[in-house]
Formats: sequence, structure tokens, C-alpha cells
Amino acid sequence: MLLTPAEMGTADRLAAESGIDSFSLMQRAGEAVAATVLRHFPTALRALVLCGPGNNGGDGYIAARALDAAGVLVLLFHAGDPARLTGDAARARRACPIESRPIADCRPERGDVIVDALFGAGLARELSEDIQALIGRADRCPVVAVDLPSGINGLTGKAEGKAFSAARTVTFMAAKPGHYLLPGRVHCGAIEVFDIGIPARILAEVAGAHRLNEPALWASSLPVPGVDAHKFKRGHLGVFSGGASASGAARLAAFAGLKTGAGLVTIAAPPSAMLVNATHLTAIMLKPVSDLADLEDWASDRRLTAFVLGPGFGVGERARAFAGALAGRPLVLDADGISSFAEAPDALFTRLADHPVSWVLTPHEGEFARLFADIAGDETLGKTEKALKAARRAHAVVLYKGADTVIAAPDGRIAINVNAPPFLATAGSGDVLSGIIGGLLAEGVPAFEAAAAGAWLHGEAGNQAGEGLTAEDLPHHLASLRDIAERGR
Repeated sequence: MLLTPAEMGTADRLAAESGIDSFSLMQRAGEAVAATVLRHFPTALRALVLCGPGNNGGDGYIAARALDAAGVLVLLFHAGDPARLTGDAARARRACPIESRPIADCRPERGDVIVDALFGAGLARELSEDIQALIGRADRCPVVAVDLPSGINGLTGKAEGKAFSAARTVTFMAAKPGHYLLPGRVHCGAIEVFDIGIPARILAEVAGAHRLNEPALWASSLPVPGVDAHKFKRGHLGVFSGGASASGAARLAAFAGLKTGAGLVTIAAPPSAMLVNATHLTAIMLKPVSDLADLEDWASDRRLTAFVLGPGFGVGERARAFAGALAGRPLVLDADGISSFAEAPDALFTRLADHPVSWVLTPHEGEFARLFADIAGDETLGKTEKALKAARRAHAVVLYKGADTVIAAPDGRIAINVNAPPFLATAGSGDVLSGIIGGLLAEGVPAFEAAAAGAWLHGEAGNQAGEGLTAEDLPHHLASLRDIAERGR
């Protein structure tokens, strides 16, 4: 579960209204921060605790008191006027025996550890000049952030000007989207989620659409072949090939779909690419499809349960015609398939509006900008918001690729995928991802679950293949991953 800053604020309010002492929650939060400092930085010469003008600062005052009681030399600094604190934060300051000084007086030295309890997840503006200057002086010391490094937006992960870069971030009850979206994820360091005692029923009541992409989200949708299974029951995936010199991408996608579990996979290729494909294929079948009439004839066989269109296919009218003919059929649109609609995307979206959601679009940043130029250019939106707006406009699931891949469905569901090593950034990796998702669609997995599972399986295959992987390596790690993922049922 992920909670936005607004949802977490509602959870705090409901907890207080239910009779839970809010100051006791703050005490547990502050003591958890102190415990993290003691556990991970036991040799620090001093702890510099920075307290902001709200409840995040209250957590800091409690942490400072706990560290002082443990024998740590604590220097305490405040932002704003601490005399204006109210409620639990004011109570925490009164209970702290250490005098605080203005943030401008803070001069970190080597051997210090900094506790950033300034603003946390709720800040959506640039930090003051004094704090930004302090960030420039703090790069020699490890930082433990309370809730979220100050300067990082808890919803979008964006850096609002300068932001602290933490070695560790301690948050409470649930992580926020900003912990995992870039650049927030880089600024957070290791993330610890500490249970301070808000009941799970309250968290469930306030939780919205954001989720971390993990097997529990989609494992129950994965099919388990029965004893009576045969290849057609397991689905038939069709993958469209480009010409003779651009056919490798389709083969990568097709092999990934087969290893993911589709019972049959066929590459549909133009006549010019038949021979080059035939020399590389064994279990994967081959079908000549040169024009729209060929496609319509082939696709009339309803045993074809899903398609992948775009990798290496070529940009242009042929791609648009093929995509239009498959509206309403489960399909992954990627690469050239996406770019083919850059000039008139609404023509496709209008067509998809007449059908249940069965398509997955898998754009990287450049392709996303071609298909959703106005959304991509809106700097007020974070990545999850952009993906969701795009999904609703397209009437399709959108998998917005990147190191912080976001999967969004038109019904509002959002998953953030962080299970992906950096060495997945290699030629052909995206073609394999399209094939994995296509294979799941062919097996009957719904579009959102297929996209989310595909992103996770793709990332985990990368983890297992290791540094130096090539796209050809990834499908060989997929079969065992289905077993791992199904344990999340």
C-alpha cells in the first residue's frame, strides 16, 4: 500500500477522532527516528537535529530528546519561529531539554549525522534560502530524513529546488509515491516504514489508487494450467514482424511471450522477412501477413487471443491500419506502433473508446511525449498523474516506462514498479517486456494485471540475469519467475 500525503493526513485525523492519542503517535515516530540513528550511525560524533514548523518538527524534537537520553551529543536547530508551534509539535518542543538555534547557525562537520525533520512529505514548494544553503553544506554528512527528505514532493517525487539527499528515510505506516518516483527515490536512500499504531482499518479506509507493484497486486490473476490444459487453452499470441532487416525485435517479443506461458506464438511477417525469421524459429510459428486483407483473414481465427504490434514494425499507415483492425482485441502497442499515431492519436483513442479496456500501451518518455504531448509537457503533473490522464484519454492501460515505471488504468488504478535493475537499459529489453505482457494477455490475464505483472517479471528476470545481460538473456529466466510470483496469491 502507498498513501499520498493527503491520504496520510486523513489517516492521522481519523486516528485522533477514533480516540487514539495523537501525541503518543508522535512519540513513537520520533523514537523510531532516534533508534535508526543509533542503529546505523553509532560512531557519529554529534547529531544535528533540524526541526521544522509543523508536526514533522515535532517528530524531530522527540528524536532529539531520545538521542540526548541515549548519551549522544545533540545540537538542535529550528526553521521558522518555534514559539508559533501549536498542538503536539509545541508539546514535543516543551518536553525537549535542548535549546534550539536558528537553522542559519547550523554548520555540519565531518563525523556529524543530520536528522532532517523540517518538512517531510507535505511540502510542495521550494525551501527557504537558509535551508538551501544548509543543504550545500551538508554533503559531507549522512542524513536521516523524517518521513521524506525536505524538498522532495511526497506525491510526485519531484525535487522542489534543492533537496536533502538522505542515507536513510524513516516514514510511518505506509510509504508515499514520492519515495519511489524519481528523483525522490534517489534522495531517500534506504527506506524504513515504521508502524506507529494507526489501525489497519483506517489505512484501508483512506487508501486510494496508488500501489507498489508487487506480486500480491496481480498474482491471483495469473492462470494455473489444469490437468486438461492444451496449447489453445493457454492462449495464442500473434507478434507482428518488421521487414527482413528489422525482424529481431519481433522474435525477442515472441520468445518472451512463449516463455511467459502462452500456448502458441506466431510471428506474422511480410514476405520479405519470412526467410530470415524462419531460420531463427523453432517452437514459434510463422505466418505471411503483408497487408490489411491478410491480417483480417488471419485475425478472424478467434483462437488468436492477443497481439503485439510495434517492435521493429516500422512507422506509418500500415501500422495504423493494423492497429485499427485490432481494436477490441487484447493487444500490446509499443515502439513504432505508438509513434505511428503521433500526428493523430485521437483517431486511435476514439476507436478504443467503443471497446472494453484490453490494450496496453508501453511508451518510454519520448514515445509518451509523441502520443500525449500536452500531458507530457504539463510540469504541474507528476509521473503517476501523467500516466493516469493518458490512460483515461486512450481508454487503455498505459505502462509509462523508465527507472520508475508507472502502470495506470482508466479506472484509476496506479502501480509504481521499482523491481528493475539499471542494466535492463539495453537494446531489445523493451521488446522482451512487450512480449511478456502479450503472453499474459494471451493467457487471459486482464490488461492492468498483465502490464503490472509483466513489468515485475521483466525486472526480476533482469535481477537474475545480472549485470552485462542482453535482451536475449531475459526470457530464459521467466519460467521460474512465474512460480515465484504465484506465491503471492
